[in-house]
Amino acid sequence: MNRNGNGLFRNSLFYIVVFLSVMGIIATVVGKGGSNQTSAISSSDFVSQLKKDNVKSFEIQPANGIYKVTGKYRSAQKDNTSSGLFPGTVSSTKVTGFTTSVLQNDTIVAQINKAASSEGVKMTTKQEESSGFWVQLLVTGLPLLIFIFFFYMMMGQAGQGGGNNRVMNFGKSKVKPADKAANKVRFSDVAGEEEEKQELVEVVEFLKDPRKFVQLGARIPAGVLLEGPPGTGKTLLAKAVAGEAGVPFYSISGSDFVEMFVGVGASRVRDLFEQAKKNSPSIIFIDEIDAVGRQRGNGVGGGHDEREQTLNQLLVEMDGFTGNEGVIVMAATNRSDVLDPALLRPGRFDRKILVGRPDVRGREAILKVHAKNKPIDSSVDLAEIAKQTPGFVGADLENLLNEAALLAARRNKKSIDAADLDEAEDRVIAGPAKKNAVVSKQERQTVAFHEAGHTIVGLVLNDARVVHKVTIVPRGRAGGYAIMLPREDQMLMSKKDAMEQIAGLMGGRAAEEIIFNQQSSGASNDFEQATQIARSMVTQYGMSDKIGQVELAAPGQSYYGENGPAYSEKTASVVDEEIRRFTSEGYEEAKRIINEHREQHKIIAEALLKYETLDEKQILSLFKTGKMPETAANSEFPSEKAATFEESKRELERKESERHQEAEKEIKTPNDANETTVFHPQHKDDDKE
Repeated sequence: MNRNGNGLFRNSLFYIVVFLSVMGIIATVVGKGGSNQTSAISSSDFVSQLKKDNVKSFEIQPANGIYKVTGKYRSAQKDNTSSGLFPGTVSSTKVTGFTTSVLQNDTIVAQINKAASSEGVKMTTKQEESSGFWVQLLVTGLPLLIFIFFFYMMMGQAGQGGGNNRVMNFGKSKVKPADKAANKVRFSDVAGEEEEKQELVEVVEFLKDPRKFVQLGARIPAGVLLEGPPGTGKTLLAKAVAGEAGVPFYSISGSDFVEMFVGVGASRVRDLFEQAKKNSPSIIFIDEIDAVGRQRGNGVGGGHDEREQTLNQLLVEMDGFTGNEGVIVMAATNRSDVLDPALLRPGRFDRKILVGRPDVRGREAILKVHAKNKPIDSSVDLAEIAKQTPGFVGADLENLLNEAALLAARRNKKSIDAADLDEAEDRVIAGPAKKNAVVSKQERQTVAFHEAGHTIVGLVLNDARVVHKVTIVPRGRAGGYAIMLPREDQMLMSKKDAMEQIAGLMGGRAAEEIIFNQQSSGASNDFEQATQIARSMVTQYGMSDKIGQVELAAPGQSYYGENGPAYSEKTASVVDEEIRRFTSEGYEEAKRIINEHREQHKIIAEALLKYETLDEKQILSLFKTGKMPETAANSEFPSEKAATFEESKRELERKESERHQEAEKEIKTPNDANETTVFHPQHKDDDKE
């Protein structure tokens, strides 16, 4: 961008310098009468010079009601005049000629003739020029034309990003057909979305060979809408279609249509479809279509703002009188709920493809795709990682492997092992560890028993969720957290599962009150998640006996308008009571479980204070036998501190070297090196459910 900006500045500066130079030359030529040896004098000075016998000869020429006099001096005269290019500066020069204008007055003419005769000065006359008007017009109009020309050239450089565009080309679409050679994405690069790819394969085949479809009377789909959460691969699917299809592919963002000038967006839509129709069959891909396709009637200017005009033109182009034969419109959005209904009807977007979160098999396939160019250790089981990452989308999984690769590079490894992936998973979920924070012993004990409370409740109520890891190492805003993963991918959630989740979230606060008889701010995030689950149970899932089997829209999403009432005040009061009842029941259940398992709760808390992080195998061993498993080993990543790049690198290498040396000495002994390190629990305790 900077390079283009500098180029524009240099071009503009060049035109300005050239323009000023031309204007200076014109001013000099006009001001000096075309010669630097001639000066302009007044008529009285001319008569005075005649009487002094300083004039050698002169000639008179009628011109527009006056006499134009041009003459020569007998000897050079001194002339003090102001510079024509830089006003205010005075220069002294020697001139040999002069010009002046004399009124066509008999008295003045007679006076000039008398003085010339008495001094013997040669006087000649010239006929009036017929082209004087055109010469005057050229002298006055040429600078104006030059100024307009250079101004147009400068604006042409600035308009629409320079290049071949000009200042009035706002209505032209900036999209160009995708380069087939540059796009390397194919369907084989899109994993975990087999059904979505099958739908799009049919579209590509229709464009390549429409005969078998036309024989059955099928028409080409007008549009395909890809909708789903962010990061699920909607744009990647469109790139794969562009790579597989042998037809022109036009890609543009919804925000590219909208400008500050009314009508520009509609003009760009027309230009885009005109280009696509000329090269049909073709595909148009509009990313983030919700930027231009929002429901009409909510805009400024009486509902006739720029965005609505653009949407109206898009509706006409997709399914109007002219039609768009041979052009398929693909669009991606994660806000399909705000799109205009006219845009979603059959005939415009005939096919709506939900690109949802991948299941466990899809996650494993995505991990394999992103692991192709990474050296993965043989001990890594991608299927196990897929089970440990429910709810992750493709972007999350790609980030997970990238973080693991960065961690392996920091440790100077040649391949990515299980420890790197485990640490990367924690980083993606909660952020980097803060192991050098100094806290009091009391706060550290509070966090340990708090997280042990979550763990005990999760172990007892384990029908739907399994405790995967618990730690008291601060990460991000969390002073500690417990990761509880679903036993298997779930499409539905029963009331029993929801109540168990609420009880697990309340386990931390219940443990604080039972052990320390106090309440801390660490449970704020627990309450936020529990309240959200309870509210969904009451307002969406119909799990409340008092409310019944109804769906109540949340405020701001009412069926009666954007700001209309979602439900009555009486119903709102009952909703609040039911939410409080569900959270209270979960809290009482958590207290009952912890009281019944006080001994196991204490063992797990003390193990957390000693080892700081426990995995699933260690937690189950402590819960069942009260002891750590014999093969327990601490594979945590060394702490990081705010220092320079070189200092941080040296510190990491030093700690990794020490850890390897200790591991070689005592292979079977748990690493207790971190016992003396204190950790700072944050104000929020983010339990990752």
